[in-house]
Amino acid sequence: MPFYRPIVTAALFAALFAIVPAHAAEPATPAPAPVAAPLLALPLANLAPAVANAVLPVDPSALLTAREKASAPANEVADLRQELVALAMKLRDVRYVRGGRSPSTGFDCSGFVRYVFAHAIGLRLPANSARQFLAGIKVRRDDMQPGDLVFFHTRGKKRISHVGIYLDNGRFIHSPSAGKSVEVSSLDEAYWAKRFAGARRPEGIAQNG
Repeated sequence: MPFYRPIVTAALFAALFAIVPAHAAEPATPAPAPVAAPLLALPLANLAPAVANAVLPVDPSALLTAREKASAPANEVADLRQELVALAMKLRDVRYVRGGRSPSTGFDCSGFVRYVFAHAIGLRLPANSARQFLAGIKVRRDDMQPGDLVFFHTRGKKRISHVGIYLDNGRFIHSPSAGKSVEVSSLDEAYWAKRFAGARRPEGIAQNG
């Protein structure tokens, strides 16, 4: 059988050609899709320098809550009032001297008030009681607080002629007149009640509302 081997060989080649295209047509196994980076990775990476360079406030007041900040000015004013009253009370018994402006020489009423405000809280008031009355903010008698100024008509009702510093419960401290010394009096006393002209709050300790 001289043609048997070539026929077998040809059949083998035909089978191979039939198999190769079938394998070639198969799609290649797809490579795994790249995994998307987490959405938060980029923002966190961008925040890293900012966080590293962040500076915490050194001033402790910067850490106060809004409510604490709102109350801070009120606390400061209360401290100023306490300082005014404390110094005024230390000057009791300093004698009255017309035109006096210091403990060493004595005080008149406006000189006493002016000295206390200047040395207790660094506030310079006008030189006489009439001008001090015009410089302050009007305060109702029921709203008076320590450190407010109280004024009187002691020489007729046409002008302000006397001033003192309010303490509490209707009491005030002042340098009253010749022959007397710095003392505490009451607005309820007949003499002062009749001559009371009103109260004023120097702007250095005034608060809105």
